[in-house]
Amino acid sequence: MLQKVSIIDYGMGNIWSVLSAFDYIGAKTKIVTEPEEIYNAECLILPGVGSFKNAIKKIKENSLDEAIQKSSSKGTKILGICLGMQLLSKSSTEDGLNEGLSIVDGVVERFDENIISKEIKIPHIGFNSVTFNQKDKLFKGIKQNSYFYFVHSYRTLSNDNENSFLCSHFKYGKKFISSFSKNNIFGTQFHPEKSQTNGLLLIKNFINS
Repeated sequence: MLQKVSIIDYGMGNIWSVLSAFDYIGAKTKIVTEPEEIYNAECLILPGVGSFKNAIKKIKENSLDEAIQKSSSKGTKILGICLGMQLLSKSSTEDGLNEGLSIVDGVVERFDENIISKEIKIPHIGFNSVTFNQKDKLFKGIKQNSYFYFVHSYRTLSNDNENSFLCSHFKYGKKFISSFSKNNIFGTQFHPEKSQTNGLLLIKNFINS
């Protein structure tokens, strides 16, 4: 049975496209804005578009950071999407150095323009294939090198031993983490809600994981 999914609205998420994707696969969805709603949720989605600095500021202003952190510690399943995935990390260099939620051991940095050719543009936008560990539950039933939709200028670099959790990767000038799965915490740099059939299957895999 699909779990009840709570989508966190802190004022900077692509809420309606995410909500539509989860509704489409038959999940019971709810938009949450209060710390208590987040802490009591069965399953959390942290979406996001825009600036890391502005996003973490809004999250902290509304006292949502502690609720998200406590939920992760008690085992609530959490999926961060795009900026939402980046917010789960320790810090980002976007608009200065800013602390994240520190739920995963990683840092977020801009693509290194020194190693990106003139043919490769920033931001990274469009459908691109990803490679993944076949044991990763997020990709169950999805073919290797399947395509997902990206739009971002910053990417997550892991400080953790990547063997201790499961990642997918994509090469854009240099290989970067395009998703991760570790215990009850998941993140996708790409937008599954905009990735057509592959994205909908990944969403269903997350709920059923």
